[in-house]
Amino acid sequence: MTKTTLESYVQNGTTVNRGCCRFCGSTLKHTFVDLGMSPLCESYVTAEQLNQMEAFYPLHVYVCDRCFLVQLQEYVSPQDIFTEYAYFSSYSDSWLQHAKNYTENVIPRFRLHSYSQVVEIASNDGYLLQYFLAKGINVLGIEPAANVAKVAIKKGIPTVVKFFGKNTANELAADGTQADLLVANNVLAHVPDINDFVAGAKILLKPQGVITMEFPHLMRLMEGNQFDTIYHEHFSYLSLLTVEKLFAEHGLTIFDVEELSTHGGSLRIYARQAEDTSKRISQQVKELRAREEAAGFSNLKHYFSFGEKVKETKFKLLEFLISAKRQGKTIAGYGAPGKGNTLLNYCGIREDFIDYTVDRNPYKQGKFLPGTHIPIFHPDKIQETKPDYLLILPWNLKNEIMSQMSYVRDWGCQFIVPIPEVNVYS
Repeated sequence: MTKTTLESYVQNGTTVNRGCCRFCGSTLKHTFVDLGMSPLCESYVTAEQLNQMEAFYPLHVYVCDRCFLVQLQEYVSPQDIFTEYAYFSSYSDSWLQHAKNYTENVIPRFRLHSYSQVVEIASNDGYLLQYFLAKGINVLGIEPAANVAKVAIKKGIPTVVKFFGKNTANELAADGTQADLLVANNVLAHVPDINDFVAGAKILLKPQGVITMEFPHLMRLMEGNQFDTIYHEHFSYLSLLTVEKLFAEHGLTIFDVEELSTHGGSLRIYARQAEDTSKRISQQVKELRAREEAAGFSNLKHYFSFGEKVKETKFKLLEFLISAKRQGKTIAGYGAPGKGNTLLNYCGIREDFIDYTVDRNPYKQGKFLPGTHIPIFHPDKIQETKPDYLLILPWNLKNEIMSQMSYVRDWGCQFIVPIPEVNVYS
């Protein structure tokens, strides 16, 4: 455990205290895990940039001893990270199916119809709102990355290209837009000013409206040793206990929760205005709250076991790769996700271990991974080179990928899945 020095600076007119909890303001004194220095995980490098200086920032995660929010300090503004973004949700078939299933469940549950208004924060390329639109429901996306929003707009999805918070919420509400259903998937962890974000959600929600948010579950991150899901774009790592406190502070109540398999284990919370008593708090909320309490998530000592587990995983992965290379085996990567860049940079894995990686996203093809400078190709490259091993970097999609790439078994190629520990699949 290390003690921070309190450092504050002004960014975009807002004072940012790096040494303070972004929710409750307490001084941060306790380390959750320290992954060293790493580049921004979505800052893919062009051939022209290979010989230029690359920025690295600390991946040192703290836990607040008052509200137990696990958090990374803010070194780079959201504007620097998300204004031009390389992640397009629609390149994952399983994620599209997940979005479609959600749509089919919430429309009847909350009686959404042609007069309802669905708003999604961080709507990306329209991967979700397209399914509501197809049902004749009014939709609006809010997406800060102009290059990604452009794709959604081409699909006919109205999209506001802005960051979300109280200001954006007030502007929309003043123009008569409020949500019957307000959706925010995998964005709560990405906002440094988490209080401004949740306060904005309350403003944008109708009195009887429903908020649903999905985010990786800290309990599952710790159980599954998912340290590679830590990167600068993820400012916070969330338990139900802490999110309940956060929402209550802003006049919102979590009334239901679902545990999902996405992203290695996520929560989908359902929230309402605190004054809306028509939606009773479900047994699932009470049960998960009790499980987190029993597991130690309201006890500081529980958080201190994670760092040693992470080191052991690094050692085992390197031992496997060194052994394979000494035997003359060739290794390629599959995918160029943010989590893969944390894993590779923390473990010091470069082209000395992995010849290249591939990705279905044309935006990434022809570029190089940040920090490690491993080249990214179209998936056809695998058929050309026939590697002995394929390291699956988006391990949360391992079943989908192993099914898509089943033909590699024709020449005896095996799949490596690095998390929660090294596993090899024939």
